[in-house]
Amino acid sequence: MGSATRMQFLIVAIMIVVGIFLTGFAVVHWFLYVPAAALAFAAITGICPGLMVLRKLGLQ
Repeated sequence: MGSATRMQFLIVAIMIVVGIFLTGFAVVHWFLYVPAAALAFAAITGICPGLMVLRKLGLQ
């Protein structure tokens, strides 16, 4: 995975977390943390959980 892709994952994760912050941590449903955590994980490790799921389902 290229550095540009990893940076894009990180930026999207940060945007989701900022949206959660602006809405309020107590107001936002817990499920919104899942994509933010998955994108941050992909940015840090280079392993994208969403892409792995799509490949297992035969959609990629």
